[in-house]
Amino acid sequence: MTIPPLENKANSDIPGTPRGRRSRRRWWLLLLAAALFLAGWYVLSGRAGGPAAKRGAKPATPPTPVLALPARKGDVGIYLKGLGTVTALNTVTVKSRIDGQLMEVFFREGQTVQRGDLLAVIDPRPFEVELTQAEGQMARDAALLRNARVDLERYRQLWAQDSIPKQQLDTQLSLVHQYEGAIKIDQGQIDAARLQLTYSRITAPVGGRVGLRQVDVGNFIQASDANGLVVITQLQPAALLFPIPEGDLPPLLAKLRSGEKLPVEAFDREQKQLLAKGELLTVDNQIDPTTGTVRLKALFPNTNNELFPNQFVNARLLLETRRGAILVPSAAIQRGPQGTFVYLVQGDHTVTVRPVTLGVVQGDDTSIASGLAEGELVVVDGAERLREGSKVDLKQPPSRSGPGR
Repeated sequence: MTIPPLENKANSDIPGTPRGRRSRRRWWLLLLAAALFLAGWYVLSGRAGGPAAKRGAKPATPPTPVLALPARKGDVGIYLKGLGTVTALNTVTVKSRIDGQLMEVFFREGQTVQRGDLLAVIDPRPFEVELTQAEGQMARDAALLRNARVDLERYRQLWAQDSIPKQQLDTQLSLVHQYEGAIKIDQGQIDAARLQLTYSRITAPVGGRVGLRQVDVGNFIQASDANGLVVITQLQPAALLFPIPEGDLPPLLAKLRSGEKLPVEAFDREQKQLLAKGELLTVDNQIDPTTGTVRLKALFPNTNNELFPNQFVNARLLLETRRGAILVPSAAIQRGPQGTFVYLVQGDHTVTVRPVTLGVVQGDDTSIASGLAEGELVVVDGAERLREGSKVDLKQPPSRSGPGR
């Protein structure tokens, strides 16, 4: 049996032989794999990102820009509010007191008139005739009375001489009394005729604004006409009726009992524009059981006719003024599950959550009953992006320079 010759291992790695070439190629592949592994490990381990990347830290978050304003001290008013209706102090439908033809009208629709101003004239001629008749009747009866009195004096002398019976004297005395009564009746008819003449001139019973004319010149008007001639509404002063909850009545009555004058302001529907200022006049004598409110009545001078009858306005009654309250803009107040709070800016430009107890809201400001001191910075704009400990960048507040500042 022939034994194959053993391979010489020493010659297996000799360069130039096939086995040597395969060995070098394997070493190069191993070196390339090691280099790729080191490069991947270098990238994944964060060597290229510096020390922060080595520790796995996130990039730093930039500060949040916010607007912060200091809490300040000021006076805040305690108000009672209600939706009210403007009512005229007096509303009069001017009617004719007599029947007749309307001859003249001396007012313009929408004109402001004073009490006693002449508004219209009804044909006075029928009443002038009645006056003439009444005066003639009185002159006739006056002459008869004078004659009866003369006869009475004669009868008294004759009766004293026992020339006539006592009955004739008594009859003459009764006739004198009849004529005296007729004179009184005639005087009443004269006064009635003169009164009718007075009623033929229609004057304004109150001062105020004239409405639309209901009857034109030339028409025959009667005292029984329902619409009358025109409606006059007294606008100065004007009254305002508005309700408040019954729970606010005790402190209000205490103020009224002390004799204090309580100011009332009237605002438009949006509660932005102040229309007029007045004073509380009185409180109604009963509470409405269906709404649990009581009505108040205030008077306004209304010199420029700012208020109009039946106008809806927002009434605001100043009950008292609290001095030295802590005030912040209402935009700074935040609300969460734990209640109301503000973001307070600290000295290191970070914010902290500060719970606060709210007081009275007045315009764009809210008073703080507790939880905040004067001068502390609270975030007014940009709070929706904040959390406890957030870093902030304070923006400059908008400039308030300008007209009226």
